[in-house]
Parts: sequence; structure tokens; C-alpha cells
Amino acid sequence: MNIRKLGIIISREYLNKVKKKSFLLITFLAPLFFAAMCLLPSLIMFGAKEDTKTVGVVDRSGIVLPYLEDNDVTHYVDLGDASVDSLKADLKAAGLDILLSVSELDPETLSVKAECFSEKPLGMDTGSMIENRINDAVEACRIEKSGIANLEEIMAGVKSNVKLRSYTIDESGKESISESGIYMVLSMILGMAIYMFIALFSGMVMSSVIEEKSSRVVEVLVSSVKATELMFGKIIGVALVALTQFLLWILLTGTILGVAMGIMGKDKIMDMMHDDATTEMVQQMATPEGVHMGDTLAVAAGEPTGMDAIVSTIGNLNIPQIGIAFLFFFVFGYLLYASLFAAIGSAVENEGDSSQLQLPVTIPLILGFFVALYAFKAPESSLVFWASMFPFTSPIVMLARIPFGVANWEIILSIGLLVATFVVCAWASAKIYKVGILMYGKKSTFKDLWKWLKMK
Repeated sequence: MNIRKLGIIISREYLNKVKKKSFLLITFLAPLFFAAMCLLPSLIMFGAKEDTKTVGVVDRSGIVLPYLEDNDVTHYVDLGDASVDSLKADLKAAGLDILLSVSELDPETLSVKAECFSEKPLGMDTGSMIENRINDAVEACRIEKSGIANLEEIMAGVKSNVKLRSYTIDESGKESISESGIYMVLSMILGMAIYMFIALFSGMVMSSVIEEKSSRVVEVLVSSVKATELMFGKIIGVALVALTQFLLWILLTGTILGVAMGIMGKDKIMDMMHDDATTEMVQQMATPEGVHMGDTLAVAAGEPTGMDAIVSTIGNLNIPQIGIAFLFFFVFGYLLYASLFAAIGSAVENEGDSSQLQLPVTIPLILGFFVALYAFKAPESSLVFWASMFPFTSPIVMLARIPFGVANWEIILSIGLLVATFVVCAWASAKIYKVGILMYGKKSTFKDLWKWLKMK
């Protein structure tokens, strides 16, 4: 293989891709999207608080009104025995946003019926808050009517509030907070990212091969360079495009976030991040099966909780291991699939004809994606372990396992198997590419690919 010619092909492929408007558009717009994804949740939660609502209360039970205390969301007005029908006919004239009607206390069930009237549907926070206050009032009434002395204290003493403190212990015996919800989110992000990158850029290689073949440009190219040099030059060129785009995304996203924090003020952003509503939203996103992160972290003095616990957990991750593993699995995972897609592209004249040949290649990729999505539930299970070793799924699944802690020998073995498989597949793809790139007028089948593979 002529290194000089290979370099020319790589340079040509790289420059052709990076000069396209689509590349420039995605490269510069994606960081804006990534930065928005980092900042918007806090900004939305900070700015989406409801305006204070004036709530008129007609409490015929006599037990609910004392539990309705004013707050940032609601201001309660006692309307005494006013007519509900006349008030709800024109809430604005009465100066009300919401009208709350509470029935008389049922002596048998010791409960009440409550109805809210408003011109617009109630926000979730407002509705839940009013409902909780009414339930508190009914519960207190039942305790009082029970006739059991100190029942409220007894019930409070019976309730359990055990906090599970979760730690991981490293080889040196150092303990650190371990929150599975954070590992789950990172696992899913890494799995999806590697899947998208491999699928996107491998498909780009196939499209480029088909484009050159259908336009007959490849006939001119193979008259000057070997077909294998052309294939590997194209694969490496697109790989450099992918790495360039990835590094630019990191650099530009960091710059945008830095500028945003400078304009808005770091303290303000940190206040928003530590806001209760923001913390609750992050906890719900990061914690599976509705288990709140606060319920799995100790609330002891000096121990981080809420957003601090999230930051602490992220800080305990082995970032260098994750970064190096991501680079290796991305590069060799891409090279493996790109070589296969290049062979498929050489065997067809348009992308419509490639569907049948793509199926055996894309199935392992999709399977790896789905296994990675559920790897957080059992990262050490047999299915997930072997999927992280199988070369066609390991780039996705192993990255999904790594946040939960994977032995170095497992990572090295997985990368070794991936590299060996790439070498074999690249050799086979080169033989197919060399013949298929000059085949026209016939829809290729797997039988044809096998025949080309056996040719000397």
C-alpha cells in the first residue's frame, strides 16, 4: 500500500467533507443545542413557577381553612358562607383566580368533598398543594375524633424513615458516595452517543462509496490508486472528519457554557441548580423506578445531599478511564462497521439497493444499542457481559458498563477482540470492495459477495 497515495486520498476525503455546508451547519449548531440542554432545564424550572393565585375558600366543614396557609403560589381568602353558584359565575368580578368549595364534614366517613372552579386549568403544583392541605386537615380531624390519647405522636413514632447510605470502596479502602441513578444516566448517554456516531459516520462512508460509484468517478480514481487504498483512505478520512467534529463540539460547547455563565453570573446559575424544583427534576430523571435520590443518600451532618450529592457522585467517576475507553471503542468500532459498510456500498449502485445487504450488519448494532439501554439494571449479568465482549456489540455495551466499574482486563480483552475482528473484516471488505466497485448493471446478492471474497 502506497502511503503517499493513501495520504492524498485521506486528505481529499477529509477536505471534501469538512467543506460541505451540512458539516459546517451541524458542527456549529450542535454545540448550541448541547449547551441549551445543559442550561435550559434549570432556566425553565426557575422561570416556570406559577404566579400567585388568589383562592377564595368556602369551607362548610370548618376543618380545612386553618390548614390553608399562604405561600408563593397561593393566597387564600375566607369567603365565609358565600354562595358558590353566584361566585363561580364571575370569578374576575369577585377578584378570584380559583374558587375552592369544601362540603360539610361527613359524620360517618369523617371526610369532605372538595371542588375547585377556575377559568383556566389548575397548574400541577397548585392543584397538588391544595389537595395535600385538604388531606392533612381530614387526617388531623380523624385523629382528633378517634378518642385515642396522643394518637398523633404514636403514629409519628411508628413511621419509619430509614435512609440507605450507598458507598463504593476502592482498592485503597477509600469510601465515596455511589448513586446508581447518575451511573444509569451516564451509561445511557455513552451507549446512545457511540451508537449514533458509529451509525452516522459508517453510513457516511457507504454513501460516499455509492456516490462515487454511481457517478463513475471511481473508475478514474482506481486507474491511479489501488482499490484497497481508496477504501482505507475513505474510511480514515471520514474518521478524521468525525474526530474533528467531535472535538469542535466539545470545545464550542464549553466556550458557549463559559460565556453563558459569564453573562448570567456563575452564582445565579448555581442558585438555580440548587433550587429545590430543579433538584427534584434532576433526581426524577436520574433515578429509576421513581426512587428519589434523597431516599438513597444519608442526610447526616456534613454529608452532601440533593444537587451536591449528584456533583459528588460525578466527581467520583473514573473520568480518564471513561475518556480513553470511549476513544478506543469509538475509533475501532467505527473502523469495523465502516469497513463493512464500504464493502456494501461497493456492491450496489444506489442506496435503495443496499437495504438487504445492510440488514446483517445493522442487526448487531441495534441489538447492542438495546442491550446498552438496559445495562444499568444488571451490568454484571451474563447477557450484558458477553455483549460487552462480542466485537459487533462491545463498542456500545462496554461503554454502558464502564460507569458501574469494570476491571481493566475486561476492557483490554474487549478492545483486543474488537481490533482482531476489525483486521479480519477489513481484509474481507477490501477483497469485496476491489471487485464490487467496478461491477455495474446487476443487483448484487450475498452469493456474489461470497464469490468476490474467494477470488484471488
